[in-house]
Amino acid sequence: MTREPGSPRLSLDRRYLAPALVTLLGGLFTLVVAVHVFPHHSLNDDEGVYLTQAAMLADGHLFVRPGPLAGLVRPWFFVAAEQAGDLALYSKYTPPTAAFLAPFVALGVPRLALGLVGAGVAGVTYGLAVRAFDRRTGVVAALLLVGSPLYLFTTGVFLSYAPATLLNGGFALAYLRATDVGSRRLAAFAGVLAGLAFFTRPYTAVLFSLPFVCHALLTLYRVDSWRGRSVPIVVAAGGVVGVTATLGYNILVTGAPLTFPYQVFAPADGLGFGQHRLLEYEETYTPVLAAQTTVENLGLLARFVAFGPLGICVAVVGAVLALREREGRPAVPLLVAVVPCVVLGEAYFWGTLNGLRNGLFELLGPYYHYDLLIPVAIFGAHTVVWTHERLRATLGAPDRSRARLAVAVLVVVAAPVAGVAEYQAVAAPYEDNRERTKDLAAAYEPTLDREFDDAIVFHPTPYGDWTAHPFQRFRNGPDFDGDVVYVFDKGPADDWRAVDATDRRPYRYTYRGTWEPGSGNHVDPALAPLRVIEGPVNATTALGVPRGAATASVRVETRDGYARYRLPAEGETVVDWRIGTRVWVEGAPVRGGAPPAVPRGASEVDLAVTYATSSGATVTYRQEVTVDREGGSVRVLWPPETRVCRLTMECGLESTWVGPGGDYIVGVSVETEARPVR
Repeated sequence: MTREPGSPRLSLDRRYLAPALVTLLGGLFTLVVAVHVFPHHSLNDDEGVYLTQAAMLADGHLFVRPGPLAGLVRPWFFVAAEQAGDLALYSKYTPPTAAFLAPFVALGVPRLALGLVGAGVAGVTYGLAVRAFDRRTGVVAALLLVGSPLYLFTTGVFLSYAPATLLNGGFALAYLRATDVGSRRLAAFAGVLAGLAFFTRPYTAVLFSLPFVCHALLTLYRVDSWRGRSVPIVVAAGGVVGVTATLGYNILVTGAPLTFPYQVFAPADGLGFGQHRLLEYEETYTPVLAAQTTVENLGLLARFVAFGPLGICVAVVGAVLALREREGRPAVPLLVAVVPCVVLGEAYFWGTLNGLRNGLFELLGPYYHYDLLIPVAIFGAHTVVWTHERLRATLGAPDRSRARLAVAVLVVVAAPVAGVAEYQAVAAPYEDNRERTKDLAAAYEPTLDREFDDAIVFHPTPYGDWTAHPFQRFRNGPDFDGDVVYVFDKGPADDWRAVDATDRRPYRYTYRGTWEPGSGNHVDPALAPLRVIEGPVNATTALGVPRGAATASVRVETRDGYARYRLPAEGETVVDWRIGTRVWVEGAPVRGGAPPAVPRGASEVDLAVTYATSSGATVTYRQEVTVDREGGSVRVLWPPETRVCRLTMECGLESTWVGPGGDYIVGVSVETEARPVR
């Protein structure tokens, strides 16, 4: 049986078609950004924190326990605590965001969670716009939200700002609906969402909900009936559930209900003016600095909404119009009040300064102000719909063709302006993030197609002793029992401890250059499989002679001493050297010192070959070998780390030898091998 075109069911379907499509559009755009722009994650390394925590929760863990790898693995932004004599690590962030991600992480589709959050934020924006105005405004508001770079780039990464806004917006929507119809069920739902938002990001939730809390208190004061008072009371009761969960979690991990994990991680971090400190970064946050920071953040926000500064102007006009013409709907003043609450509240938080200084806001937008996207989109949409209605009213309803022509002319005139404004808003952060993604792809290139099997990978620590900071792809499983375990490349003793504790095939990830993604000079990476050779060991190092070199000197060194040798700087320099209880170069007389002893235990043996030109400039090949001596037996971790240093005998990662493809001076080459002495 066919349904008549004008039937109520068909009208209902059509009524929800547009919001459903725009909500799906938000989820789709979020997925596209997550996959295309951030395939290796963003430069905000907090993504790795949430993903690691999600993997922990998926396995039923609140803590990770590195056991024998203690001191060699510590995820970024994880707190180190001692429990029953063992090291336990837990995230400085509360778990709701990670808990939402956990099922998708377990299924291997984590980015699908981002798409759902994106769709959800678009959906609550539509719903709130409907509560404040009407369905057309809701659809336009959702479109403006989806067109905002702050929405696209912050929702497309694994951070807590968009999930918190989804909860905040859902709370507001449920609260307004519950207030209108007097539903205690919706009130309870609103309270639970508010409590979850508090559990997710406590300060953010307080700032967003403050206008609604004031409205609830006014309701309690003004209304005499129990039915009218029951809604705010039930909302408050639901919120207490989330607050209780937050305090309970604090007790589990920190031992005190009012001590949050982030406070344990960095006691001088947090709210207020005065001296603040986060790891090695310290600042005196003053009201003047807060005001300057807020102005700069708002200016940046104007670039990260749909149509850029033009979009902000349109939203301001919409808010003014709405306040002048509202018809008793509380949604309008409450959404307007969210803006000063968020702006002034975030000014009190020194983290808004950090985001500016470390450049993350330039890439993802001022994400501490993410909640402002909802009122900006809604009031911007109100201006658009109001303008359309006034135009139709001015031209007169009877002359529809004339009205349509006028609207078409307006679109033709306004579309280029709006299009240019939107392009300028999206293009800059898109290009900046894509540039960094290219650099990250280059850095990870040796590992992207590598299938590890029971491996352990040593990696450098350019930002300190952290895993997944900055190498977010190098994340360990909660039990450190996956196909690969990533550990710090710290020194001989720790290297041998990692090798012996895991009994895995070792690899060394390193790179040549300076870790500055987006600077235009990406690093040149290398992933070297390592092997343990039982000594004594005969090693051969063949080196290319740099152009212009006149002399060559060789130096072998241990902690106990050194020996110098001189070789001709002609053709290829071949150094045959032996590592046993002592280290020496074979076939060359000692010109200084004596063959040094290899110390007992873990240590490092260095070979340095220095070439000098007639002008005095030098190029030094430096090989650093990790060794372990027990009595007369020696173990060697091969191949060594090799550097090509200019004008100095020791240099860092910027001079790492990663193969002939690197940018070295003419003549430089390295080939090395080792074998046990038979």
